[in-house]
Amino acid sequence: MRTSGKRAADPADRTDSAELAQLLRSGPFHLALRAALAARGLPLHRVQHRLAARGIKLGVTSLSYWQQGARRPRRPESLKAVRALEQILELPDGTLTRLLVPADGTAEPARPAARPYRALAAVGAAVEELLAGLEVPADGGLHTLGHHERVRIGPGRELQDRDSQHVVRAHRDGVDRYLAIHHGDPGCDPARVRVRAGENCRTGRVRWHRAAGVVVAELLFDARLRSGDTYVFGYGFEDGTAGMSSEYIRGFSYAGGQYMLQVRFDEAALPVRCTRFGQAGPGAPRTGLADLTPNGRHRSVHLVEQGVRRGILGIGWDWE
Repeated sequence: MRTSGKRAADPADRTDSAELAQLLRSGPFHLALRAALAARGLPLHRVQHRLAARGIKLGVTSLSYWQQGARRPRRPESLKAVRALEQILELPDGTLTRLLVPADGTAEPARPAARPYRALAAVGAAVEELLAGLEVPADGGLHTLGHHERVRIGPGRELQDRDSQHVVRAHRDGVDRYLAIHHGDPGCDPARVRVRAGENCRTGRVRWHRAAGVVVAELLFDARLRSGDTYVFGYGFEDGTAGMSSEYIRGFSYAGGQYMLQVRFDEAALPVRCTRFGQAGPGAPRTGLADLTPNGRHRSVHLVEQGVRRGILGIGWDWE
């Protein structure tokens, strides 16, 4: 059988073209960019080379963040790159740039800058090193609405494990993961710390910094969130590898949301005093000091903060 040299139109091609046209009309920007890249069949490194040929320096990582929705082009040099992308991807002028302007024409509200990890923990530099190795944006695209955390102290006065129940809201499309950070007590062996994924998530990549006693775990959601979606998930860390524990702290890069911390002690290791506290950062004076009395039957103390502020919250205890 002879066939014509002209290829029949593929229904999938028509579908892809229609989807691209729709996204270019209504956005969001990152999905439109992703569809345009797919339609042209251009890998990101080739796009980077074509931008460089036009005198525009832009990393593959930045391009990846743009198409994931992890970041949006805002600076003048970034907007110049977007205009060049329209030419490289053979799109009409202004097709992508107009998707960066809200429908009402107002400037997009800027999310307050996060406090760097160095300002929240003595091991912040190690945390930032691990995050850089995972190539994830500083802003994970999530607001915390509620975080309930339970810590267990074992019979040897060691941090045995901790569990978290998290409620979050996405503030951009495409969010599908959360990075959980565990900092063990002095002597912690992060290679032996076990990550436990709970409801609505599964464990992805896990990295640790041996000298700092830090573990960073990627928790993959069971759904990809759109902006405004809420999500509930749980996870935990099983430790028990370090020596005596005397406090548990939590650093907050952003303000907002409720936080509850409960510390439960083994019957064989009860402290003589427990105190809640807050700090602006590592080494800063402790404020908001309040004595906490352990519940007799459950041997636990807790704190609840309705509207978290950027900084540190924690509970400390004395053994003698």
